[in-house]
Amino acid sequence: MKIKALAIVAIGASLLASCVSNKKYELLKSQYDQTRESLIECNANGKSMEEIIRQARKENAELKEAYNSIKKSLDQSIYGSSANISKLVDEINASNKYIKQLVDAKSKSDSLNMVLTNNLTRSLSREELKDVDVKVLKGVVYISLADNMLFKTGSYEVSPRAMETLSKIAKIIKDYNYYDVLVEGNTDNVPISRTNIRNNWDLSALRASSVVQVLQNDFGIKPSRLTAGGRGEFNPVADNDSDLGRQKNRRTEIIITPKLDQFMDLIDKAPETSEEN
Repeated sequence: MKIKALAIVAIGASLLASCVSNKKYELLKSQYDQTRESLIECNANGKSMEEIIRQARKENAELKEAYNSIKKSLDQSIYGSSANISKLVDEINASNKYIKQLVDAKSKSDSLNMVLTNNLTRSLSREELKDVDVKVLKGVVYISLADNMLFKTGSYEVSPRAMETLSKIAKIIKDYNYYDVLVEGNTDNVPISRTNIRNNWDLSALRASSVVQVLQNDFGIKPSRLTAGGRGEFNPVADNDSDLGRQKNRRTEIIITPKLDQFMDLIDKAPETSEEN
């Protein structure tokens, strides 16, 4: 099409050359040359634009592919994160439930211990309270009995005087039959000199054993709930350098605690945590 146009222009120029002056002819020829160059330049520019459009379309396709790839990765990441977050929330909820169970169990234990302590204190006479100290420490009830009320000096046989007091303590222990009972013997640091007792370890253990057997045989406490232990002179509550301090250290403690298996059951039910990151 462009060649035909040039031919027409050339024929026209030839016809004009015979009809016009040389001056006009040169002017027309000059215009023809300029038009020809413009057509050539336009044709070249046309090819250049086609290349640009083709390249742009190629880049656009590549960008679309990259976008789809990124979107797919992002969707997978979001799905995975949502699943992990959901799993984490479930673990937190399970852990919170477990903690609440422990807190409830401890609160129940503390409340029962306070009731137990109040009941025991009310059951003892003013005279008995001089030789019996009742307190709650860290959720455990401690009943400390002075040895001069329980035993004669250097002896591990329970005195008749102590039986009434032990009967009142036994009644409270029987009322709270889901509690365990540990009886601990304690001495001062003065060595014992008796042929059938080797040292203060022996004396403290024998005294604890005597109290346990009285609770079992005389007052019907189940032996499965009872434990006897001796701590000798190695768990003092006062200084052994004075008579008063040694007197405080010579004691037998009845320790009433919730059954450990109740707490162990809770520990066994603790929620499992995932090891995956």
